[in-house]
Amino acid sequence: MWMARDWIFLLMALTAGVVAPVQAGVNAQLRLWVGHPAWAALVNFTVGTLALLAYYLALRLPWPDTAVLGRAPWWSWVGGMLGAFYVLSAVVVAPRLGAAVLIALITAGQMIASLVLDHFGLLGFEPHPINVWRVVGALFLLVGVVLIRRF
Repeated sequence: MWMARDWIFLLMALTAGVVAPVQAGVNAQLRLWVGHPAWAALVNFTVGTLALLAYYLALRLPWPDTAVLGRAPWWSWVGGMLGAFYVLSAVVVAPRLGAAVLIALITAGQMIASLVLDHFGLLGFEPHPINVWRVVGALFLLVGVVLIRRF
């Protein structure tokens, strides 16, 4: 059962979903001005880094302890590379497939990966076994991708 405070997280996730196709479109247009998808992705990450640094400084958060950082598992450092792949892929694919197909495919891919991560409790997620209803939900998303692409 959701609690009142959960609505802020639901709204935040929904807003992130709204931002994804806008970001893809903005970055695809930026590519036209900077000359290459990789430059658009680099500008995206530079601006994002500066925005996060400003946020960090405004909140006066303490800097992370370097000793603790050194004990993090190797795979915890690949998030930036995954983000770079995501942004670069969106810059390249968005103009070719359109926003709806791009986001439908991203959502389908996210659902498939999420089912696996949840089922096995990987990367710190609580285990949630795959069941027939979760698979049916994922299949509906895949059917949605086909319908959006076809029509």
